[in-house]
Amino acid sequence: MSKIIWNVDPMHSEVQFKVKHLVISTVTGSFKSFSGRAVTEGEQFENAAIEFTIDVDSVDTGQPGRDEHLRNTDFFETTTYPQFHFQSTSFTKIKGDLYTLTGNLTIKGITKEVELEAEYGGTERDPWGNTKVGFEVTGTIDRKDFNVTFNALTETGGLALGENIKIIANIQLAKEVVNEAVAA
Repeated sequence: MSKIIWNVDPMHSEVQFKVKHLVISTVTGSFKSFSGRAVTEGEQFENAAIEFTIDVDSVDTGQPGRDEHLRNTDFFETTTYPQFHFQSTSFTKIKGDLYTLTGNLTIKGITKEVELEAEYGGTERDPWGNTKVGFEVTGTIDRKDFNVTFNALTETGGLALGENIKIIANIQLAKEVVNEAVAA
């Protein structure tokens, strides 16, 4: 069985995060620039090798001032650490369309193992004959594990920002077309 490369289609994918603010509401943000791929044995995704990189400067919460704060040394330190990187160690089918995605996530130079859930959305051909697959990847990470520790206290002594960050990534992968050149 041959290896197949599936590249992230950034035009049809999104990466979001959610964090509690003042413990009473949730702020949602996203990253607009990212890339990645999965390498499979044949068409099956179980045991796929998955790699994903996020351009941290592309953070967007809809508030330019907050985005700049996230880029600076209080949070992501994007001049020193311009990318987040994920490299899978396993991709295991749980049941039906659900998989467990385990791998090493690097944020601010710190690498920790994380476990995420991936739900297979299906396989389809687009109007140009390209094979596409979709997955929704979700999970929660503790930002303190990656030295993203800035916080402020509220008037009542509570923390302004939650420590657990929810990740929601809707990813469409495109099967790489291999052009076999004919020897002249």
